[in-house]
Formats: sequence, structure tokens, C-alpha cells
Amino acid sequence: MVRVDRMPKLTPVEWARRVRAERDHRRRESADARALARLDRLGPEWSLVDLPAGPGFLVIGPGGIYAVTVVDQGLSRVLIVGDAVQSGGRRQSYVVDARLTARRTAEVLAADLGRAVPVTPVLTFIGSGTISFHGPPRECLISTARELDRLLVAGGNRLSPAAVKKVVEVAEKQARA
Repeated sequence: MVRVDRMPKLTPVEWARRVRAERDHRRRESADARALARLDRLGPEWSLVDLPAGPGFLVIGPGGIYAVTVVDQGLSRVLIVGDAVQSGGRRQSYVVDARLTARRTAEVLAADLGRAVPVTPVLTFIGSGTISFHGPPRECLISTARELDRLLVAGGNRLSPAAVKKVVEVAEKQARA
């Protein structure tokens, strides 16, 4: 005789939370996929690595090291005033979170490389809502998904191919750990 364990019945509130969490997860994955598709245009000298210290991904290339955080704005209007970001009528901590992720990533990379590593935070919005600026944030780049590849290439050539290769090796090792 085979015993079949049944899943416990969910209350309506638990069911709604699970459905909302699954929907948010799908939206986040879709937004990341759209941003990554845009970054495929960068070329072979650029590398993408999962962030060792948080959500998002690390883009490493001749223009520098960038910690990219993707936000799905959907149809919401985004208002940016310095470090303050308002989306959908609510104040969000996107800039602060992006800076924190970049700082943690820099610390992890610096510990392995034995020297300070500058990691630039990039906040990328995906969606068709409008974005209004009234003063850019400090020490954080803001982009839409359509402009992300051009923003990263605009950094010029600050890293040699050997430096890019070394940072990619360390970042991949940290991402696996």
C-alpha cells in the first residue's frame, strides 16, 4: 500500500500570498532577461556574472565594473529627485539598495584581489512608464533597459583585458561559493 501525503490546505490569505510571490518572481526574471538581452550587444570583451553580494548581476569590461540592479517599473511613473525615488506613488529605496549592493560587491572582490576595486552601481528601469528627473542621484547611474549597453560603453576604456580577465575569474569564483 502506497501512502500519499497531501499538501496542507492553504487559507485564502496564504494562497493569495503565494500567487503574488510567484507573479513577482516571474516579473523579476522577465525584467532580468530583458536587461541581459540588451547587454548581449556589448561584445566579447564584456562579461556578465551573478552578483556575489546581492540581487542583480555584475557587468565587467573595458569600461569598468558595474553592479546592475534591475527594477520592473511596469506602467508606473518614476520620479527621481537626487537619492529619492518615487514609483507608483510610493517612495522606494532603489538608489540606496543599488549603492549598498555595489559596496558589498566591491568589498568581496577587494578581499580576494587584495586591493580596492571600484564598483559602480547602475539602476536600470524596465517598463513603459515615464521617468522624470529633478536632479541625478549621487554615485549611482540611472538607465532604462534600452540605454543600458550604451551607458556602459560610454565609460571608455579604463580596464585592460588582463584586468578584466582577473576580475571575472574572482567574481565567478565568488558567485559559485
